[in-house]
Amino acid sequence: MTARPNPSAEGPELTIEPFRPEWAPVFAQLNREWIERLFNLEPADEKLLANPHESIIVPGGQIYFARLSSDIVGTAAAVAHGPRRFELAKMAVAPAAQGHGIGRRLGEAAIAYARSMGAESVFLETNSRLTNAIHLYEQLGFQHRPSPVGSEYRRADVYMELTL
Repeated sequence: MTARPNPSAEGPELTIEPFRPEWAPVFAQLNREWIERLFNLEPADEKLLANPHESIIVPGGQIYFARLSSDIVGTAAAVAHGPRRFELAKMAVAPAAQGHGIGRRLGEAAIAYARSMGAESVFLETNSRLTNAIHLYEQLGFQHRPSPVGSEYRRADVYMELTL
């Protein structure tokens, strides 16, 4: 399953769907592509990408996939960090599918999931080089906060939080 170029209103409808075990390799592929292109893959990345069912789904999180016809063109995870706190993580949209609101829809799905699970807040960590992503997070209602001590990601220099 690869990205289709230029999704449009004239083509197949884009759907946002929850995790299916057979899509785990696509989750890893989409995230590895952007991380390795811009940064270095870190142990925390490997933990989530190697076995997303065990590391995200079983502890109470969810992974969403953007599907265009039979092609997965994006993904995002809501990772549980206790009963009232979730992380928006591993958001990726295939380059050929970017610029069509897919990231927004994935982010909204992850936030809605966290809310449905009783979360009081959703946080994320990112890098200041990812200006388009940061702008999207701001549009979704995330606010910049001081970074907590002990991030699992060396590349993280931006911390944002959304109060639900």
